[in-house]
Amino acid sequence: MTPSVTVVNRYAALAALAVRQEEESRMPTAKKVTHLSPEERVARGKAARNEAPRSSHAGWVPTEDRPDPISLLEEQGASRVPELVPLRYGRMMVSPFTFYRGAALIMAADLATTPHSGLRAQICGDAHLSNFGVFASPERKAMFDINDFDETLPGPWEWDVKRLAASFEIAGRDRGFTPSERRAAVAAGVAEYRLQMTRAAGMRHLDVWYTHIEAEQLLGLLKSSGTKKQLTKAKANLAKARTRDSMQAFAKLTHEVDGQRRIVADPPLIVPIEDVAASSAEPAAFEDELRGLIRSYRRTLATDRRVLLEGFEYVHAARKVVGVGSVGTRAWILLLQGRDSQDPLFLQAKEAQESVLERFVGTSKYANHGQRVVAGQRLMQAASDIFLGWQRVTGLDGLVRDFYLRQLRDWKGSADIDTMPASVMLFYARICGATLARAHARSGDRIAIASYLGKSDVFDSAIADFASAYADQNERDYQAMVDAVSSGRLEAQAGL
Repeated sequence: MTPSVTVVNRYAALAALAVRQEEESRMPTAKKVTHLSPEERVARGKAARNEAPRSSHAGWVPTEDRPDPISLLEEQGASRVPELVPLRYGRMMVSPFTFYRGAALIMAADLATTPHSGLRAQICGDAHLSNFGVFASPERKAMFDINDFDETLPGPWEWDVKRLAASFEIAGRDRGFTPSERRAAVAAGVAEYRLQMTRAAGMRHLDVWYTHIEAEQLLGLLKSSGTKKQLTKAKANLAKARTRDSMQAFAKLTHEVDGQRRIVADPPLIVPIEDVAASSAEPAAFEDELRGLIRSYRRTLATDRRVLLEGFEYVHAARKVVGVGSVGTRAWILLLQGRDSQDPLFLQAKEAQESVLERFVGTSKYANHGQRVVAGQRLMQAASDIFLGWQRVTGLDGLVRDFYLRQLRDWKGSADIDTMPASVMLFYARICGATLARAHARSGDRIAIASYLGKSDVFDSAIADFASAYADQNERDYQAMVDAVSSGRLEAQAGL
C-alpha cells in the first residue's frame, strides 16, 4: 500500500527534525575567550619565528612518501557524478594552470608537510587568483573579494598565501611572462599581504570588520598606475559584471515551453531536471526533493530574508556544471518567480563535500558541510549574498548530501587572466594579496601575524622561491595526468 501524502510529509518532518538536532549537537559550545594585550600578541608573533623562521618557507622538496597525485584525483572522483568526472579531467588537461585550479587536494597534502607559524585563521583553502572577483553587496555596491569557499576551514594562514602565490607563478608561465616578471608579481602580492596585515594590526577591531574593497576603488588605483587602455578595459569589465544578474540569466538560460518558462538544455553542461530524473524510477519525486530543499533551506536565513524568499515560487531546475575543481559535484540552478514571469530569481544549490583540508587540520566543527561553507564565507567576506544558506537532503539513492545555496549571478565578474599583461598581473597580485590579508585579519590574530611577518621582505622572498619551486612540481603533476589519460587510467572529455 502506498503511504498517504500526509504520512510521507510527517516522516519527512521527523527526519528534518532529527537532522537539525544532530547539527545542533555538533554546534560549538560557548567557551571562555582569552584576551591578550597587544604587547603579548606581538611577542606571540615573534616567538612563532622560532618555530618556523620566515626563511624556512622558501623552496619546495616533495617528501619520499608523497601521495600519488593521480590517486588523490581518483579518490575525489569516487563521490562525484560518474558521467561528469571525465569532463573535470578534460578541463584540468587544458594546461598546467587549469590543472592547478582542480588540484586543491593535491596541494593541501603538500602544504601539510611545509613549515607554518602555528598561528591560525579562517582560511579559504583554495585561494588561487581565479577565485577572486567582483560581486554585488546587499547595498548594491560592486565589491572585490574572495568568491569561492568550498574548502574553507580554520587552518594555517600561510597555506592560503602559498596557494595564491603559486597561482600567480603558474598563470605567469601560462601567459609566457619572463621569470623576473613572474617573480615581481608574486613578491608584490605577498608584500601587499604583509603591509595590509600590518595596517590591520594597528586598527580598531570594529574597523577591521568594516574594511572592504569596492570596485570603484580599484579603478582609482588602476588610473594612477596603469595605462589608459587598461583603465578603459577595466571599466568595461565592471559595466559588464553589473549586467550579470537574474534577469540576464533569465534571458540567456530560459525559453518558453507551452506557456511556461523552462531552463534550456545544453548537455552535459546544463541538464533540465526532467532529463536528469528520466533515468530514475521515481521522476516526480526527484523534483519534490528539490522543492523540499528550497523549503527547508529557508530556515537558515535571517527572518527578513526568509520573508523575501517566500515571495518567490519555484518554477524549474537544472543540473549545471560549474568551474574546474567542482566539476562532478552536484550543482543545481533553481528558477523562481516573484510577482510575474518577468520577476525571476536564480539560485544555485551546490553540493558541499568534506573540505580537502580536513584530513590535515582536523574535522570541521559543523556537522553540515553546507553550513561550514556558509560560516567560513561570512567570516572571510566583507559582505555576503543575502540568500546565502545551507541544507542537508537525503537523495533518492538514499545518500545524505549537504548543499549551500546562493544567487546564481549577482554582478559577478572576474579578471581576464588569459589576456592579462604582466603589468596588470602585478597590480592584480597586489589587490588579491591585500584582499586575502583583510579576510584573514577578521578571524586570525592580526597583531601576532603582522609581528611574525615583520617589516622586511624576508617572508616575501621566501614565498616567491616557494612559488617557483611548486610551479615546477605542478608541471610534473600535470604531466602525470597527461600520461594517465594516455595510458587509459583516466578518461578525459575535452572541449567542454
